Amino acid sequence: MPDKIFVNKTEASLALNSLSDEFAVIKNPSYVHPPFELYPLAKKIFDPADSLEAVVMDMDGTTTTTEEICIHSLEYMIRKISARMDKKKWAGLDHAKDYPHIIGNSTTKHVEYLINAYSSSIIIDELRSSFIFAAIWTLLIGQDEGRKHDVTDNIISLGCKDILNENKFKKFLLNAPSDDELNIFVKACIAKYSQHISFNSSEQIVRAAIDIYYQRYHEILFGITKGNSNKLAKELLADKTKHLIEPLPGVGIFLALIKGLLGDEAVNLADLLIKQYYLKNPAASDKFNVTAVKKKLLRLSRLFLRSPLKVAVVTSSIQYEADIVLTEVFKVLQSEIKKWDISPERKKVILKKFSGYKTFYDGFVTASESNEIRLKPHRDLYSIALHKLSLQPDAFHKVIGFEDSESGTIAIRAAGIGRCVAVPFAQTSGHNLDAAAFNAPGGLAEIVLKHNLFVKFS
Repeated sequence: MPDKIFVNKTEASLALNSLSDEFAVIKNPSYVHPPFELYPLAKKIFDPADSLEAVVMDMDGTTTTTEEICIHSLEYMIRKISARMDKKKWAGLDHAKDYPHIIGNSTTKHVEYLINAYSSSIIIDELRSSFIFAAIWTLLIGQDEGRKHDVTDNIISLGCKDILNENKFKKFLLNAPSDDELNIFVKACIAKYSQHISFNSSEQIVRAAIDIYYQRYHEILFGITKGNSNKLAKELLADKTKHLIEPLPGVGIFLALIKGLLGDEAVNLADLLIKQYYLKNPAASDKFNVTAVKKKLLRLSRLFLRSPLKVAVVTSSIQYEADIVLTEVFKVLQSEIKKWDISPERKKVILKKFSGYKTFYDGFVTASESNEIRLKPHRDLYSIALHKLSLQPDAFHKVIGFEDSESGTIAIRAAGIGRCVAVPFAQTSGHNLDAAAFNAPGGLAEIVLKHNLFVKFS
């Protein structure tokens, strides 16, 4: 590495070449210089480890099922601004064409893609009225202060700041309106202010669309906090038996195992772990020897009892969203653990550890600790997680990173983690996951059952 700060192209090329043989080209938003950045990627690690220290893992799509709600909210946004709420008018987002571009990146990149892809369907008047509703709802009903700040900036920049001076608006800030009062006020504001809004650039359209997306997503999260999770699940999910937000198959056993919580009773969960492998990967034809699985679980459990791993969850969701999601996930995990075939004494210890995500995780990193323009596939969130776990670069080879998307796997490698594992689900099956050292459609259960959790057995 050159000692001087400013270098020419040749010196920069030499410096980059010394860092890696493989690079990722990360595109920046249109308003950021430069248009792209080059990231040297950590060398892939395929061999088992003599020892492990930590696991870092994504939230949506890797730990939880919340990616479905995000996709729903993105589709809702397009439906609103194109006046196609009726599925007879439009079937919805295309799994093959759209999903690779709307999962795993920042919200800005997801919305930028959709606005470009569906630009011919956008009706400006619908965009205006949908933005006004989203903005007013966020300011009067929404719970996240960061969103309120962003929406206020957008109201002002789009030319309808007088909404903020309406007497009823000021009144509703003190006492939240009923649904009927809100709808009447919104209709009045649309009639009065919608034509004041001028979209002078694609960036302004994207900003308005982002507010519409977040309004829908936060409306769902707000409903969960009000105890309406079951009702919302029936409305939004194809499978009416599922929780709106729940852990993906294998997550509970995996987390309890690496934290050294199962002891010798890990063998009692062999059949359940195999079942969860097939739930995650229904197309699998693998056959597992239950006796061999029990022996493997016993060895791993004793190893992690002596040396529990540090665990961090890393998400491009903001703090407000992640808090609600993980709180709900750990409630479901507790319900699952109560059904495990283990002794009451051990179950009590595990349930205490799983009493909440703040009790369980050693590191918790959200988009609120970075910036929208530095989310995945940028390395920042994972670098922050490694720092929170007190890990230095010379220990990164003892870390496993789990992600379900192309952007996520790139972010892990860019942060210096070579043992990167892709755990795709249905909506990310079309992603390019070549950045990962391993592709495990069977999820976390597969990593235990087929890879011994990358631990070298003597």
